[in-house]
Amino acid sequence: MIAWGFWIVFGNVASNAIDPEMAAFVSYATAAIVTGVYAVTSDASLAVTNRGLVFSAVAGVAAAIGVVSTFIGVTIGPTSTVATIGGMYFITAAVISVLALGEPVSANKVAGIGLALGAIVLINQ
Repeated sequence: MIAWGFWIVFGNVASNAIDPEMAAFVSYATAAIVTGVYAVTSDASLAVTNRGLVFSAVAGVAAAIGVVSTFIGVTIGPTSTVATIGGMYFITAAVISVLALGEPVSANKVAGIGLALGAIVLINQ
């Protein structure tokens, strides 16, 4: 989580120094290279399946939309606001997990989502 904090702050600086779409591209191109080097040099399995490739690609499209939106967002509004809203991705993940993956809904999950939404309001006052 600390790395994500640095990512958005550096992304803010980059997006105000160059076009935010280009900053997003350079950021994720660099991330792809670093991740690729890590995968090849670690003990990670390099075996892939069609299902894994498809869902990895779909995740990449979602990540691209997220990073471009974030980098544009920090040129429009305060980084603290953009980071707070962007950091709420886990609410989307929780809802999709319940609806698409059949994960159970619990009072704790509902309360956590409610508190997270409240946090957005409080932080951005």
